[in-house]
Amino acid sequence: MAASDLSAFRRTPADAAVGPADAPVARPSKGPTASARTVRRFGMTGALLMAVGSLGAGAVPVPNPAFGLRLLGLPSRNATVSIAITYAGMAMVVLGWLWLGRLLKRDQNGGDPLPKGFITRTMTLWALPLFVAPPMFSKDVYSYLAQSAIAARGLDPYLLGPADALGVDDPLTRSIPTVWRPTAAPYGPLFLYLGRGITALTGNDVVLGIFAHRMLALAGIAGIVWALPRLATRLNLDPRSALWLGVANPLVLFHLFSGVHNESLMMGLMLVGLEIGLARSWLVGTVLITCAAGVKLPAALALGFLGMYAARQRGGRARDVALVGGSMFALSGAVMAAIGFGTGLGFGFVNTLDIPSLIRSWVSVSTDLGIVGGQIGILAGLGDHTTAVLTLTRALGGLIAAAICLWLLLGTLRGRIDPVTGIGCGLGAVVLLSPTVHPWYLLWGAIPLAASYARVRFRRAAVAASAIVALLVPPTGADFAFRAYQLPLAIVAGIVILFVPLYLVRHRIPR
Repeated sequence: MAASDLSAFRRTPADAAVGPADAPVARPSKGPTASARTVRRFGMTGALLMAVGSLGAGAVPVPNPAFGLRLLGLPSRNATVSIAITYAGMAMVVLGWLWLGRLLKRDQNGGDPLPKGFITRTMTLWALPLFVAPPMFSKDVYSYLAQSAIAARGLDPYLLGPADALGVDDPLTRSIPTVWRPTAAPYGPLFLYLGRGITALTGNDVVLGIFAHRMLALAGIAGIVWALPRLATRLNLDPRSALWLGVANPLVLFHLFSGVHNESLMMGLMLVGLEIGLARSWLVGTVLITCAAGVKLPAALALGFLGMYAARQRGGRARDVALVGGSMFALSGAVMAAIGFGTGLGFGFVNTLDIPSLIRSWVSVSTDLGIVGGQIGILAGLGDHTTAVLTLTRALGGLIAAAICLWLLLGTLRGRIDPVTGIGCGLGAVVLLSPTVHPWYLLWGAIPLAASYARVRFRRAAVAASAIVALLVPPTGADFAFRAYQLPLAIVAGIVILFVPLYLVRHRIPR
């Protein structure tokens, strides 16, 4: 059996009853229909509103470079109006994405065909306004800039935080949230090495640094766009549907592209490595996935599923697992050593992996259970032992996630689970049971699952979760503890603004 053969994992006739949404259909089309053009323009208008509103509502640098300018400075003078405009744009993009999925479903059911490349071109048009806009939804990019500058100055970013290494008045430190200023970098040496190159090009210019990191994120998304349709095709799924759910997803547009998170580079390298590992050589795939782990360590989980699949191709015996696993471990170790020593950054990130858990994430199951357990203890008169309970529940969550991943790995070895589904479900379990969960962490599992059978069975839940979570995070990338009135007022105003474009397209949207 060839290494690229995934026929054992393809749907049976019973599976096909799930629906026709994933049967690739190739039919000629003269051009986009009126509904398709309306959907594209509607989402594009939403992205433009987000770009305008981001000048006052985004995660802008401190001080805001646009403040005081005659035209560009207007949004920064009224944050509530800017947030309202941005929320209206966010809702338009989410609705446009849902309607785009309806058009795709209609095409797959024998209705009006979408032109070839329509989804990719639509994604590109929606991303263009956000490319020139300030970051939104998170200020992590400022930490990237500061930690890269620390490495560029010959200091250890795994020992020193931006405040200690650069000083609190440094332009690269001032935009970082206070809680993260004294913390060291939790990212891999490959990412900081690339960031060090960006620092060499942009220096202390925050705006140029943001654009450089956005180009890095764009390269990662390009890798996802290349790999995801190919992985879907291997399982006889519609590659357009994988692109729609896995790349055109508002979470990707908002958090990986606009938010400039390094998950884009991690996922891009990981999925490209998986596709090459399945199609050509699992050794080359191992190198690329290890590079992804050099950006963020969770990508290393993909090595296990690629290894189990390769072992199954050799027979699936214990000695096959040992041979493939040993070879993969040696090669991956050599690549990681080359990255660590070659960049001069070493492996200090292993000691800083727990830094994200400094905050208590309400999305994390293990953290929620720990907080609830601590509160029950307080109500029962046992004292405040929340920290101890959190330690216990987080450790238990880690054990459960490890057990789930082991079960998935064995399923891949036995041929019951394809490696794409295994990676998506494994990373999903790791995310949901980890101490800290951010909305963009959900993409670790969601993007691979967009090209797997799990997406076929849980399509509606995945679509609903993506649409809802995309609207939960404020565009400022900060909380509103001291301005609690501002956010609800802005959301109400954004809903009012949204009614205008909805009324204008009411007869042209797909039903």
